[in-house]
Amino acid sequence: MRVSIDNVVLLEPATEARVEGHLVIEDGVIREVSSSPGNNADIRIDGRGKTVIPGLIDCHVHVTAATADFPALRRWSPAYTTVRALTILSAMIRRGFTTVRDAGGADWGLAQAIQQGHAVGPRLRYCGQAISQTGGHGDMREPGDVVHDVCHCAAGLGRIADGVAAVRTACRDEIRKGATHIKIMASGGVSSTTDRLDSTQFSMEELRASVEEAEAANIYVMAHAYTARAINRALEAGIRSIEHGNYLDQSSCDLFKQHEAYFVPTLATYFALPKEGLAAGLHPSMVAKIGDTLDRGLEALELAHNSGVSIAYGTDLLGEMQKWQLHEFALRREVVGIANALRSATSDAARLLNMEGQVGTLAPGAFADVLLLDQDPLEVLDTLENLEQHLSKVLVGGSVVYSAN
Repeated sequence: MRVSIDNVVLLEPATEARVEGHLVIEDGVIREVSSSPGNNADIRIDGRGKTVIPGLIDCHVHVTAATADFPALRRWSPAYTTVRALTILSAMIRRGFTTVRDAGGADWGLAQAIQQGHAVGPRLRYCGQAISQTGGHGDMREPGDVVHDVCHCAAGLGRIADGVAAVRTACRDEIRKGATHIKIMASGGVSSTTDRLDSTQFSMEELRASVEEAEAANIYVMAHAYTARAINRALEAGIRSIEHGNYLDQSSCDLFKQHEAYFVPTLATYFALPKEGLAAGLHPSMVAKIGDTLDRGLEALELAHNSGVSIAYGTDLLGEMQKWQLHEFALRREVVGIANALRSATSDAARLLNMEGQVGTLAPGAFADVLLLDQDPLEVLDTLENLEQHLSKVLVGGSVVYSAN
């Protein structure tokens, strides 16, 4: 299949360069940017007056989290969870996200369904179930519960592993099931009832074991961590991607750079949780944990940006709050500017995912995951946060998966 998007302005986020011409796509891959329309095109798309950018990348999603009530999610049928996930995935496409990295819940079955064309959704990178210590952020038992459901075929976001041997086994099991990365809970969190936000979780030996197992499989570890103490332990253990990080400090930024690690703030969820968390199923005790996390998250983003830390786009939204996925651009724009915010969701995110040159770019050889917009997002600064109003078409692998017309 040969597709030509004609008479269009192509915006490359990595360099902010703009080229007028014709984007030629063949067999799902960008072949060239030409000064003349592509020859023998099977499909022609009139791009006159439009701007093309690479499809967006969200590096922290939970596509199976159709509710913020995690204990309830653990009791759902996998079939029911999948149907709900398909609705979430298709909505992400309509917001312009063509690649997402799941942080707990999605598995090889969802990824395969999308890859084979049985479902419409972004390219899906997944860790399977996130790994938590007993009483950690992935342990969703109430304080009075004793037995933990260990059936990992059930719906849910996390699994329990205590001790180096158990962590290795859990990592190997998720790798066996095709995980593109490992997720480990390195601190307390908002959506768990039995831990504190400022706690550290897992021993250094357990953290290092997860890194060793991931690196043996040529993948990497992402870690949930809030405080500088938790973040620094994870970075010192060799973890490549730190999620949330609202309470990092300068020592954390220095370690990010030393270890060439990535920071993935998830500001949108701290915007949405106080407004809609209870209605979405969040336990009242968890809402009280939110506190000043948004303000501190904005401060952390500014410090990391000014320190030269590599930063990728993430949102971590749950249930009906996933509608705020694009609002992350509005929050980041005020701190780092729109060009940096866009790079965090394209070229910078692609590097984190080890997909540089494949996604997040319009360069020849990349997957033809592109968005056709009615205005230039670097010239009209609120375009990205209101993208659904300006999105004409979404192509994934050269196929039109969404059209506003």
